[in-house]
Amino acid sequence: MTLHPKIVEITERIRQRSAAMRSTYLERVASAPAVPHRSELSCTNLAHAFAASPAQDKLAIRELRSPNLAIVTAYNDMLSAHQPLRDYPEWIKEAARSVGATAQVAGGVPAMCDGVTQGQPGMELSLFSRDVIAMATAVSLSHNMFDAALYLGVCDKIVPGLLIGALSFGHLPAVFVPAGPMPSGMTNDEKAKVRQLHAAGKIGSDALMDAESKAYHAAGTCTFYGTANSNQMLMEILGLHLPGAAFVPPGTALRYALTQEAARRAVAIARQGEYMPVGRMIDERSIVNAIVGLLATGGSTNHTLHLVAIARAAGLVVDWDDFDALSAVVPLLARVYPNGAADVNQFHRAGGMAFLIRELLAAGLLHEDVQTIMGRGLSCYTQAPALSADGSLTWGGASVESGDADILRPASRPFSPDGGLKVLQGNLGRSVIKVSAVKAQHRVVEAPARVFESQGAMLDAAKRGELDRDVVVVVRFQGPRANGMPELHKLTPTLANIQDKGFKVALVTDGRMSGASGKIPAAIHLTPEAFAGGAIAKLRDGDVIRLDAETGLLEFVLGDAELGARAEASADVSASASGMGRELFSVFRNAVGAAESGASVFETIH
Repeated sequence: MTLHPKIVEITERIRQRSAAMRSTYLERVASAPAVPHRSELSCTNLAHAFAASPAQDKLAIRELRSPNLAIVTAYNDMLSAHQPLRDYPEWIKEAARSVGATAQVAGGVPAMCDGVTQGQPGMELSLFSRDVIAMATAVSLSHNMFDAALYLGVCDKIVPGLLIGALSFGHLPAVFVPAGPMPSGMTNDEKAKVRQLHAAGKIGSDALMDAESKAYHAAGTCTFYGTANSNQMLMEILGLHLPGAAFVPPGTALRYALTQEAARRAVAIARQGEYMPVGRMIDERSIVNAIVGLLATGGSTNHTLHLVAIARAAGLVVDWDDFDALSAVVPLLARVYPNGAADVNQFHRAGGMAFLIRELLAAGLLHEDVQTIMGRGLSCYTQAPALSADGSLTWGGASVESGDADILRPASRPFSPDGGLKVLQGNLGRSVIKVSAVKAQHRVVEAPARVFESQGAMLDAAKRGELDRDVVVVVRFQGPRANGMPELHKLTPTLANIQDKGFKVALVTDGRMSGASGKIPAAIHLTPEAFAGGAIAKLRDGDVIRLDAETGLLEFVLGDAELGARAEASADVSASASGMGRELFSVFRNAVGAAESGASVFETIH
């Protein structure tokens, strides 16, 4: 396999720009205490730590004779994706004991659901929760009791937060353990149509509730390809999952076997012969692989924030230009909702991650020579797990052919020659847009702006019919410093209805749109944000904005004299627009970076 020259170029660019920061990070990893780490504890420290353990575990922990695993869990039973994690700690402890090791639940992290908080005040805490999770993960590992860690989490900010926290304790090996998707329910296309009908006032809340309940109906991850399932793809292509683990459903014998094997694998890595800490494992090649996987599958735009922050936690500097340059050469190989009609269960049955990784490796678009929890080399991730007749876990070659060419295709016959993620820039600043789900005729919009400072105000205007025209909807003061950068996905059905009436419509915002970004062209994560005095703060109703996703242009048509004469919109947002994010984020505003830097508080204060 010969690597694509652009992959080589961008990887080397990241390596060079990160050299000083990465060196400092690796020095910190190398300076960690000796293995086993609890050998550094006093007798009093150690006695506190195993006081509640079963007798057999007490002896093993006390005598320092075998690895002790940390379990950091995001379990709660309100989130369907995390409810299956309830039983994992006992499964992990059993598996650890079977190979002469021990495991303890080191701590829990909060896990909020963007689906529940979408359009609600709690959404203003969503991005902020990632850094809380990172800090909670670090607190969980701070007892110096552990020789490796297993991280149990699935959704939106939770997996990025867990990984940022894991990298802050980069001297420990790390294994990520997923829960899998819920069974397929109402199709995502049907659900979207019902939402649009409700937004248009054509059906009532009872019909909407019936549809939503059929779509979200069981334990497991939501089946569309949003941030949660993008997370699982990323953990696999980063080599932090067992091969093929990402999309195996909960409640199955295979899921149970994979969870126990993850514990045994963590024990094996923690033993001196195979010791590989996560801080050395995740390098610039791994991060490039992650971005390639995101682009090839049409994954969540949220990862233009999360992967930047994850990379920085490992001492690596990645920016949006890297995403943009890689998107130009990485083909789109998967069509999963919102970029297609299929859900992740259908993607998995069509060949899933094993097929995708094989195709990307063969096309020279992935670094094969990376470290994974299985050892050196990504090729083992082209295999799929199965249970043998005696119930033991095995891996074999997955199909070399796609099981459904409408869902998953070879690199020689992609859905699109590029990854569909672009950087837009112009006199409004820089933003990102995902166009893989946007039809070609909707990718260029030039129209008068209608400016709002909250999503509620925009929805009210739409209900009054004020947006039934060619329009660029601007929703500002939604950035990380203003209110925590909430997702604005609640706007999607309304904007889609306007577009379906034949109007040209686009969204420009310094907020987020979510992993479910769909058919409306949306320039999101705009930086500088309005709160920081960005050009978006100077816009007025009627200003003509041009969004061109083909050429990467985002600008408003305004003379320099007029622009200079305008007073900047006040950064003091009105009381009617205040909320949780503004109140709780106020302490951290000076620490939060621009969207393009990953908007991380944790990096600043850790």
